Amino acid sequence: MFNEVKKSIQWGEETLTLETGKVARQADGSVIATLGETSVMANVTFAKAPKPGMDFFPLTVHYQEKYYAAGKVPGGFFKREARPSEKETLTARLIDRPIRPLFVPGFKNETLVMCTVLSHDLVNDPDMVAMIAASAALTISGAPFRGPIAACRVGYEGGDYILNPTVDDMHDLKNNPDQRLDLVVAGTKDAVMMVESEAYELSEDEMLGAVTFAHEQIQPVIDLIIELAEASAKEPFDFQPDDYSDLYAAVKAAGEDQIRAAYAITDKQERTSAVSAAKDAIRDTLTEEQQEDPNLSAALKKLEAAVLRGDVVKTGKRIDGRALDTVRPIVSQTGLLPRTHGSALFTRGETQGLVVTTLGTGDDEQFVDALYGNFKSNFLLHYNFPPYSVGEAGRVGPPGRREIGHGKLAWRALQAVLPAATDFPYTIRVVSEITESNGSSSMASVCGGSLSMMDAGVPLKAAVAGVAMGLIMEENGEYAVLTDILGDEDHLGDMDFKVAGTEKGITSLQMDIKIAGITPEIMKKALAQAKDGRIHILNEMAKALTGAQEFSVHAPRIETMQIPTDKIREVIGSGGKVIREIVEVSGAKVDINDEGVIKIASPNGEAIKKAYDMIWSIVAEPEEGQVYDGKVVKIVDFGAFVNFFGKRDGLVHVSQIENRRLNHPSDVLKEGQDVKVKLLGFDDRGKVRLSMKVVNQETGEEMKPEAAEKADD
Repeated sequence: MFNEVKKSIQWGEETLTLETGKVARQADGSVIATLGETSVMANVTFAKAPKPGMDFFPLTVHYQEKYYAAGKVPGGFFKREARPSEKETLTARLIDRPIRPLFVPGFKNETLVMCTVLSHDLVNDPDMVAMIAASAALTISGAPFRGPIAACRVGYEGGDYILNPTVDDMHDLKNNPDQRLDLVVAGTKDAVMMVESEAYELSEDEMLGAVTFAHEQIQPVIDLIIELAEASAKEPFDFQPDDYSDLYAAVKAAGEDQIRAAYAITDKQERTSAVSAAKDAIRDTLTEEQQEDPNLSAALKKLEAAVLRGDVVKTGKRIDGRALDTVRPIVSQTGLLPRTHGSALFTRGETQGLVVTTLGTGDDEQFVDALYGNFKSNFLLHYNFPPYSVGEAGRVGPPGRREIGHGKLAWRALQAVLPAATDFPYTIRVVSEITESNGSSSMASVCGGSLSMMDAGVPLKAAVAGVAMGLIMEENGEYAVLTDILGDEDHLGDMDFKVAGTEKGITSLQMDIKIAGITPEIMKKALAQAKDGRIHILNEMAKALTGAQEFSVHAPRIETMQIPTDKIREVIGSGGKVIREIVEVSGAKVDINDEGVIKIASPNGEAIKKAYDMIWSIVAEPEEGQVYDGKVVKIVDFGAFVNFFGKRDGLVHVSQIENRRLNHPSDVLKEGQDVKVKLLGFDDRGKVRLSMKVVNQETGEEMKPEAAEKADD
């Protein structure tokens, strides 16, 4: 019944297995990849005819984490998997980016790649396993896919690169000083296709070394996929890309000069209108048959690319007149919005981000229900890209894959410089509103986010800036690396290479390649050029921060205190009674964790002090010899009981009330009276012994014995 094929290798410290032929046999390609005890099933299907009128490649990638894979039941009311989580969305993008450029140009058939996590051992992250499974499924499916690719994760600890570090090693890197890198690399046998990273101020050489190491480590996996395909691959789909060379020649002859003139306009809106008008003029010169040719859009795009790319490589001048390594003019401003905790407006050429920071308490932390466990996050970055930012009128809906991906890239770049939660116990939310776009808005979010947090008084370790690099490579091997690329240069170029970091080093790197010919030398040049651009941007950003940034008066104040863990129960009280009373009486928010760290938050400093004192009175122990304020709570024949330390009472013996003989304590004291007492110590049974007579009841100062006797005379 089954025609199973199974191949395995030892990869790092785990066994990697690929198997096909038993499950999902009606899919064009189905592979289950297993690393350790983490298994992911990838299924590929593609239409056997192009969709009419389609002028782009309709590839859809889904990545799904099933809770049963880790032996968990989903949370929420419905108790089933619902909309994709952020991790699922980001992983789907991670798989899409390196495989999309490897389909044969001109292939317009609908293609679906579905990756499902079947088992998770909580050690090996399923995202890398999913990328390998997807590549293998595509390779055996018969689709016109020029792979295979493979992928791996790289860590960096103690100067050594680590292949496929564990989930625990990569989780919450900012609190793991030994691990400085979480890098994902995907590539073919000959070239790196995609890079995604979170780093802690690595040098350019360290980052390049990590990419090179990763490309070497994926070679056995590529060989394994080829071995699987040799035993199980379907016949290649009979696809030949359309030959539209005659149409392209007609388009070029009709409008090359007009397209070149349009791209000579430096203003984006004027250039876009001129390019559109030039295309319309070209169409008008074509025959009716040529106008109806489905490849007309491809021919026009090819002409645009030829004009833009050729001129850049030959002349070293770009469509907005800049040199290859020049960053567009930058204007930065902080403190725009009067009631927000922090705000910044970052403008770079025709790209602009309004970035706002809000500081919250522990109650505002994001609770993440992930496959490998539940955790909280105290740093959130949300990115919004409305249609008006590019002069369009379009539908506005919930964040899409692009918004989530760009936001995560900026998050990775900034979280490396955040203060430790023990030093700055706030939840930080940064929102980037892209108000104008022509070029990398994610890097504008990094720059604006850094400025906005500084404006809010967040003590960042260093300012962070980001820059998007591009590449144009001609067939003869000539190439140009571009700094701070425009939208058109990204759209028509061969590489999107985003680098963010501090003056000291890189904190995030993202690279997507559209060709299979990039070399380590080109990457090294791009990293060096990006560093120069980043330093320039940091210097421009510094102009917006002319003095010490004050903490917003509208932000909550938070103080932390550490108590012994055996006192947690006393602070909380039975059923939370004590901590509720503290909140009600003080007016402050109080949050306590299992380690005994208490966060007290309020815009009112007096409320924080009141809560702090109430908690301290519960957990602290009275010190012998100290003077305390107290209140008489009960009078008996032999003395008075005084509440002097939180809820702690002690006895002032009748002989310790005054330096004279009293008939009864009630001669000088009454219940409810405020007094000052000194803690003399504890008797054999642990009872507290207090004294009033050695303390000046007006000033609270301790009196010497002779002074006390004189005061009673």
